[in-house]
Amino acid sequence: MFMFTTLKQRSGSIMEIPKSFLGYKRENGRAGTRNHVIILPVDDISNACAEAVANNIKGTIALPHSYGRLQFGADLELHFRTMIGTGCNPNVAAVIVIGIEPKWTKKIVDGIAKTGKPVEGFHIERTGDIGTTMKASKKAQEFVMWASEKQREECPMSDLWISVKCGESDTTSGLAANPTVGNLMDKLEPMGVHLCFGETSELTGAEQVCATRGATPEASDKFMKTWNSYNDFILKEATDDLSESQPTAGNIAGGLTTIEEKAFGNFQKIGNCKFIDVLEPAEEPTKGKGLYFMDTSSAAAECVTLQAAAGFNIHLFPTGQGNIVGNPIEPVVKLTANPLTVKSMGEHIDCDVSKILTREMNMSQAGDELIKTTLRVANGRLTCAEALGHKEFVMTKLYRSA
Repeated sequence: MFMFTTLKQRSGSIMEIPKSFLGYKRENGRAGTRNHVIILPVDDISNACAEAVANNIKGTIALPHSYGRLQFGADLELHFRTMIGTGCNPNVAAVIVIGIEPKWTKKIVDGIAKTGKPVEGFHIERTGDIGTTMKASKKAQEFVMWASEKQREECPMSDLWISVKCGESDTTSGLAANPTVGNLMDKLEPMGVHLCFGETSELTGAEQVCATRGATPEASDKFMKTWNSYNDFILKEATDDLSESQPTAGNIAGGLTTIEEKAFGNFQKIGNCKFIDVLEPAEEPTKGKGLYFMDTSSAAAECVTLQAAAGFNIHLFPTGQGNIVGNPIEPVVKLTANPLTVKSMGEHIDCDVSKILTREMNMSQAGDELIKTTLRVANGRLTCAEALGHKEFVMTKLYRSA
């Protein structure tokens, strides 16, 4: 039976927020909102073999990508962190790792194995695709049949790790959809939920204000160091502006004419919360419950992939003009306050908060609706992106290969 906590809203009404959801308990104590068995290629040339295994064994998901060869330094470290973090995510029950070489394959297997979940690696050298596909398929069948007996059980709300990102923003994003996410954060953060926002480039113009929201001077300084590093990179590349990238052509069409307008709208997603630490891309948070900032690209699929690799098990995605991104392991919940987007792209929208703009719904009520939607998805309801087959898994690469 679900436990509830009572929350007095600014409108004067009372909403009972459940204290628990139905999740999959993992060996390391985390809880998943999904129960995937994934086939994880170490490198781009192992994609075909991984996809062949997933084609053989129903109920598994292959995660093809474009990288993993001749990377080095911090770029290679990020690659391993993303690969290992993806396998460690609590939404994943078991993992098959396939690579061309044994050493890097074993490194990823060993990293995932620390969670205690079933994982096994196969390398293609000296075996070939056909032999590797056969051996990996047998193990994948074993894993997926084992995972199919996993049952959802009651988990405390604090087992939710929620990441957020906005996309195809317009004027309705900063006015309504993003503040709705902020309202949810304000209500769930006291319940011990891990929260994460990112998009370093999209805070340009609001970076000084964002820095004041650090919970400690160390967190604020770390944020400014991260943002300055990004800005220095832009200046180093002699880029005078980021025309049609920040803001995008879609943002401009939606009424956001400057990056500053976009940044302050983006900033609304954290409500009144203060961030306790700044994470590297795909870095797992370690300083306890609360809000974190992650240094990420603003590209939707890249950002969600990094946050999923850090262990976040459900994602909130406010959109203005309409965005269609999903993720293979972290369900992406989309909300919008734009009535035109609801009408023209309704099959992509999980939570409609457009009534904020007609004053038929206040911000607290919108936050409540988003909490309800989020918990339905956490309990197993498919998101629109999942139902439509969106499984965008996009690795972040720091620089050119050797």
